[in-house]
Parts: sequence; C-alpha cells; structure tokens
Amino acid sequence: MKSLIQNPITLAVLLLLMIPTAASAWWNNDWTSRKPLTVDAATTGADIQETLSDVPVLLRLHTGNFGYFAELAEHGKDLRFMLDDKTALKHAVEKIDPLAELGLVWVKLPTVRGGASTDSFMMYYGNANVADASDPQGIYDVNQALVYHFSEGETLPHDATAYALNASASKVTADPAGWIGAAAKFDGQGGISVDAAPPLAITPDSGWTFSTWAKIGQDQNAVLVQAIDGDNKLAVTLQGTALTAVYRNAQGEVKTAAAPVTLGQWQHIAVTAQKDKLTLYLNGLAVGNTPINLLAMTPSLLVGEGLVGLLDEVQVAKQARSGDWLKFQFRSQSPDFTTVNFDQDESGGAAEGPNYFVIILQSLTVDGWVVIALCGVMLVISALVIIGKTVALKRATKDNAAFLKQYRNVDAEHLGDLDRDEDEEDEEISDSEFLSSLIGKHDHFQGSPIYHIYHAGVHELKINFTDSSVLTAEGLNLVRTRLDAAVVRETQKLNKNMVLLTIAISGGPFLGLLGTVLGVMITFAVIAATGDVNINSIAPGISGALLATVAGLAVAIPALFAYNYLLTQIKDLTADMHVFTDEFLAMVSKRVADRQRSDNGLNVMFTEEFINLIAERIAAKQLGQVS
Repeated sequence: MKSLIQNPITLAVLLLLMIPTAASAWWNNDWTSRKPLTVDAATTGADIQETLSDVPVLLRLHTGNFGYFAELAEHGKDLRFMLDDKTALKHAVEKIDPLAELGLVWVKLPTVRGGASTDSFMMYYGNANVADASDPQGIYDVNQALVYHFSEGETLPHDATAYALNASASKVTADPAGWIGAAAKFDGQGGISVDAAPPLAITPDSGWTFSTWAKIGQDQNAVLVQAIDGDNKLAVTLQGTALTAVYRNAQGEVKTAAAPVTLGQWQHIAVTAQKDKLTLYLNGLAVGNTPINLLAMTPSLLVGEGLVGLLDEVQVAKQARSGDWLKFQFRSQSPDFTTVNFDQDESGGAAEGPNYFVIILQSLTVDGWVVIALCGVMLVISALVIIGKTVALKRATKDNAAFLKQYRNVDAEHLGDLDRDEDEEDEEISDSEFLSSLIGKHDHFQGSPIYHIYHAGVHELKINFTDSSVLTAEGLNLVRTRLDAAVVRETQKLNKNMVLLTIAISGGPFLGLLGTVLGVMITFAVIAATGDVNINSIAPGISGALLATVAGLAVAIPALFAYNYLLTQIKDLTADMHVFTDEFLAMVSKRVADRQRSDNGLNVMFTEEFINLIAERIAAKQLGQVS
C-alpha cells in the first residue's frame, strides 16, 4: 500500500480502472434491465446557477426513448429509480399505457445542479414479481401544499400530496388529451373549490406559489386562481388575452403588468408572492412584478372561475419558489426541451455497450416488421434462384465443352453416333435444372443444351429420313425447324425463374421505401400524440423506419449483380446453341452431298441452287449472331 501511495501514476491508473466498475454496478439482479438517465439543467438556460433540492421531474416514456413496454409489469409496478446502487429515489407512476406505448412517471431528485452540471440516475425494470413501489405523496417536499394531476374518472380533483387537500366542489370534467395525461376542462360555468386548511396557510417569511399549465381557447374574462381570506386576496386573472397577478389587503389592491397569452397553445403560468414582491411568470420567465406588503392568511381556493379552456398540473406551494425552480419546472415538463436524456438500455445484470442494431430493431413498428418479413422472403427466393441457376449454368457449360470435344471428331457418315435415348430417371429430374445438375447423371452430356439440340436433330433424321430417302429443300427446312424449336426450349429452360430476380431488383427498393414512409408517418404521429419533439424521440423511430429501405436494397443489390452475370452466361450459351445449329445443318448438307457424288452423279438430292440456299442461310445466321 505504501508503494502505491508513493507511485501516483500507478494509483491513478487503479482509480481509473475502479471508476467504470463502480458506475456499472448492478443494484439488484432480480431486475433484468435498466436505462441510464441524465438530467441536464443547462437546457433551461445559461443563467441557471441555483442548485435545486427535492425536485419532482417528469419522465415521458414513449417508443422514441423506451422500447420495452412489453417488459414492464402491470401499471409499471416494477419500475425502480436508483441514484446509485444503494440510494433509491421516490417515484410515482401517473400513467402507463403499454398498447399506446406511452408512460408518465414522476421522480423525486434530491438535487438538480445548475450551470453546465448534469445529474445521473438509473431506471430499473423487468421484474413482474415485485410489489408496486409508486409513491405519489413521497415525491413532493413539505412545502408543496397541493397538486392536482386530474386523472381520468375523478369526480373531484384528488390531491397527490400527503396533505390530501381534495377539492370540496368541482364543475369540471376530465379531458384525456391534456398536457400531462388528462386535464381539467372548464366550460365557463364554474371552477374548482378548495376549503381553507392549515397546509394552505401563507406567511410573509415563506411566501406562496401557484403554477399550472393552461390552454386558453378564446378571449374571455376569467379567474385562473383566487386565494381569499377576508380582505386578503391573491389571484391570477385573465381579461381578454391579458394575464395579470393581483394582490389585495386592507390597504388596497395592486397588480402586475399584463402579459399576453397565446390562444390555443399550452403555456406554463405561475405567480409567486414574497414578503415584499408579487411576480408573474409565463413559460418560466418573469413577465411582471409589483411591490406588495404580504400579510399572513389561511385562504380558501377557487380555481378556474368563469374560465373556458383547459388546466393541467395545478400546484400550490406554501413557499415562494425561485425563478430557477419555475424555469426548470416549465422546461422539464415541456416536451419541447430535452431536460432528461435517455441513454441506451442495459440488460443481463451488466453494463454492456450499446448494440445499435438491436436499438434499431426495437424501434421498428408493425408495418416495418411486415415489410422486412416480405423482403426476407424475396431474399430467400432470390438466393435459391441465384444458387440454382449458377450451378445449372456451370454444369451446362462443362457438359457443352465435353460434348463439342467429341462432336468435332464425328464425320458426316456417322452423325448420330453420339446420340442416346434418355432413360426414365433422367426424365423425372429433367424439369429441375438444379436437381439435374446436382444429382442427375452426367455420363452422356445430360446437362448440355447443345447436346439436347443435337439429340432433337438426330431424332428427326432417324424418324423421317432413311439412307435411301431423298432430302429435299422442304425436308431440310423441317430439320431446321426442329432444331430452332429445340433452341427455343433450351433457352426457356436457361431463363426459367430469372423473372424472380427482376421482381426482386425492381420490387425490393419500392417495398422498402413503403416501409420507411409508413414508419416515418407513425413516428411523427407518436410525436404529435406525446408532444415530445426532441432528437431522442425522433431518431430511433426514423432509424427503425430506414431499416425497411435497407432491407429492400439488401434484396435488390445482390439480385442485380447476380442477374447481370447470369444473363451474360445465358446469352453465351444461347449463342453457342445457334452456332451449333448452323454447324449441324452444314454437316447434314455435307453428308447428303457426299452421297450424291457416290450415287454415280444422280442429281436427285441437291441442286446447285439448294446448296447456295444453305450457304446463304448459314451466313445470315452467323451475321445475325455477330450483330
């Protein structure tokens, strides 16, 4: 140990090696997965320098930042949040919808540092056998007097804090399309009443804070909140589109400067009352203030009197929250800012590096999987065609060479010596060029297209012409027709299934593009539904959508290269068949001419004009092949 202390380099290396080990320590092996999270207070503005304590932070879970809703236990009861491998953080699950893949979870962070500092913690999940640890009351400090989340199905708004200051009367309804889950919908016929209670007491030394998210749909005169105790009143009023904070006591009434609100948009509204100042905040920024002489009071509350619009996350604190607190509250609850960064999921009880391909697969939607499955089927079919065709063409080229080598040694008088009738076994597998190439017999050029043409020609000669027959011009045309027909049949065999490659070449990219477009549409639909527009929410969905295009190209590119190569081989074999046809006809002509000379000059088989016709025919065919 003494030597280590005396050698600072060795000690530094050991400390560096210990850091990742400590960072990757797994809290509890009963949980199969975890996700590192980072809170960056710098996103709230460069002027944030305050260290905030006991801050409830909202986590918006969706497919863009969390792709494992299927692994969550019912209602997210297995969610745990750890500051390190020993310190658990209190949390409250407001909503988990595995079908829509949406979640709203509040986590209480002991500190959030301002400036460029970041605070990290872990989210563990993947343990269906644990009890629900959601603690809505535990995520707020003692100064938070009232919080209404406005859950669906509530008759009266329910207070989420430990003070349980539930509404005494309410004329609002729950609208599921709120800013954070459901919201309270006001129709101008009345608001929410809360009876006076000790937790609502206001003292000059501590102050008071009211905050809410509001969506105002029209010009109107309404009261967003009103705290009244005798002659003392704190309020936030709306006249037309002008927002004003008001304080009144026995000495008179004062107001802050009016701040305009934007109709039809969700905005964060807050007001703080300190011993000597009343301040109005809009979207995290102070927009007006006025000096006051705050007196102690224990008020009753009236929220949304005469209001037509929506309110969400109505909160009252018996403390004047700082400007940094309200700015962080606004930006951390708004999906327009990336206050919380979601890192890659880790599993297996060890902090392994991210597998980006797995991340992309996790981001795929159902339509993407369908497109990729179709591309996979096309890829398998293309691969079978390419392999089978390559083997068959290689066998055809080899058997062609072997046949022509022997055919060159055959004279005109023994033209049919290389012919042999096919047996039944050859006929059974002849329909499959791949099987015939692999397991078929090749002892007599069975894989040679040229031999099959030769066989058709010799067969025609044997059936229709004998040694004593006269081969007229019409007879030679019949032989030529049989040979041409054999060439067409062999060409069709060589081109068999090539159309499947053309389908893969042209259809694969379009199919992949369809999957990408659908995936992008769904990604933007999720963004519209969640309101989260940061890059972490967009990137996984877009990358998953692009995987469909990659799949389409992965099918088309190999098929394109293979198609062009195979097509060249087929053209060469087809040219060889046409050349052989002309050679075979020339050999037949030579045989007839030789016999004509041997029959004492009898000119009954060929005339000079007929010989010239054959020569012209051969020349025309060769010229056509060259062109």
